[in-house]
Amino acid sequence: MSVTDEYPMQRWVFQDAAGRFDIDLGDSNMLPGRLDELSMDPGLELDYGHDRGIGALRDRVAELYGGDPDSVLITQGAQQALYLVYASLLTPGAQVIVYRPGWQQSWDITADLGCQVDCAPYRDDLTFDVEAAAALAGPGLRLIVANSPCNPTGQRIADADLRGLLELAERRDAYLLLDEEYALDLRQSPAIGSDRVISVSSLSKVYGFPGLRVGWLYGPPEVVEGCARRKFLSTIANSVLCETLACDVLDHRDHYLRRYADVTGQGLKLVREFAERNADAVQLVEPENTPFAWLRLTTGERPLTLCRRVLDAGVLLMPGETLGASDGFRICFARDPEAVTEGLRRIEPLLRPASQVPPSAAPFSGQNSNLPNGVL
Repeated sequence: MSVTDEYPMQRWVFQDAAGRFDIDLGDSNMLPGRLDELSMDPGLELDYGHDRGIGALRDRVAELYGGDPDSVLITQGAQQALYLVYASLLTPGAQVIVYRPGWQQSWDITADLGCQVDCAPYRDDLTFDVEAAAALAGPGLRLIVANSPCNPTGQRIADADLRGLLELAERRDAYLLLDEEYALDLRQSPAIGSDRVISVSSLSKVYGFPGLRVGWLYGPPEVVEGCARRKFLSTIANSVLCETLACDVLDHRDHYLRRYADVTGQGLKLVREFAERNADAVQLVEPENTPFAWLRLTTGERPLTLCRRVLDAGVLLMPGETLGASDGFRICFARDPEAVTEGLRRIEPLLRPASQVPPSAAPFSGQNSNLPNGVL
């Protein structure tokens, strides 16, 4: 997977694409849930809550891991959890190893903190190259950052590679930060029983409630303590309203996981058929339980160029340049089947650079985007 100059995702989503699409196949989360699906006591007192998250929610998150609530910190989405780990553990000059392509925050924020940031590649089959990470590791290694299953490749870290990364962290007295947003069973997280692994997740991706902005980290108590201190100094606490609603989501976890499996199963079938029909232009990287897939673009065109034409047809995709890659794009299929079908219909005539005439971009009436007016 080749690397190119970045194109900021913030610019693509909030400037270039804002208000210009009616079908969202670009984001990376399950079809968003609605407030009327959730229930809570209308007499809830809207106080400050707790800096670590209300006890009821910490208990429920601990149950996801089969672990201890003292190892849990509730945050403003997984994004804040990751940021707090960086701010708590890293000092100028510390080495951070990240995998790229991936989430821009892992190399941008760590560089802003004055760290030495080294990007490890994936193997040709997009598995995690542990040997490459080990070759980069220096005496100042403090943190290894990995995402499993990975955004954007859709691939999980194989058990042997995971053991290799953990052994590398332990040898160097470093930490392994695992973004497990798309992990369906956190009881299998290596954060359980390890004082060198920090797991981050949220309700945004699999459960489909990014608007609640509820995430968490699970890790060694001393790491949780450092992150809680920095959280207090920035946001004090989460919204007690959102945390209470999050309890209701987790109380019905099985329902949401069944919904996720049903919606993603239907959508992936459509994307597979699309890739087969257009095998001369794209190659599907089979995802491992993610709501999106990586499509390698084999036409020689830049993904950003293609995605701009597709945007003109009213469909949002995520070009590889926003994720640190230049050879493909991410497509989300965790949407209503009608939306996926119509989106793919519009994309298909535009896949090849010679395509000049976009398909109809007439407004689509289904549920596609996360927020009104097509803004993510």
